[in-house]
Amino acid sequence: MAVTPEQPKLGIKAPDFALPATDGETYALADVMGEKGGVVVFICNHCPYVKAITDRLVAAADTLRAEGIGFAAICSNDASTHPQDSFENMKHFARERGFTFPYLHDESQDVARAYEAVCTPDFYGLNAQGEIQYRGRLDEGRKDPPPAGARNELVEAMLEIAATGHGPDEQLASMGCGIKWKAA
Repeated sequence: MAVTPEQPKLGIKAPDFALPATDGETYALADVMGEKGGVVVFICNHCPYVKAITDRLVAAADTLRAEGIGFAAICSNDASTHPQDSFENMKHFARERGFTFPYLHDESQDVARAYEAVCTPDFYGLNAQGEIQYRGRLDEGRKDPPPAGARNELVEAMLEIAATGHGPDEQLASMGCGIKWKAA
């Protein structure tokens, strides 16, 4: 079942983190930020919405990094109920999909809860001060590619944030599989 985030809380400081990555390093928010801002996106390995966008996700990350905007992805799914989202499988997924950015493991799910993430993918665009200014989608493609001529909403929003410090007034929510939370 597809899940869509509620109205985003914009202008608030993005929660910090220190998470292990598939490259063997540990990253904090400051490590993944660029001089003009950053993107934190919650994804996972098994979600058809994520699988459908990974080529466009990598291209967007590369474009944004060239503009001074950092990028990182976080998997917060419960691997005990969804073993395809285990840390070992994250390493394979990142390699197979050609990730050029840190892919971080939020085993405790504390980071996803702090961000109030609800789905995969769930995008957060931050300005240079680390404030959340965008919580929208990559583009209008879901499980299928976007139509010809579709806007790359994430890239456009992040370039606006880099230039002005503020996100666009109109932001269309992402949609995807719900995060697989651990049992209470």
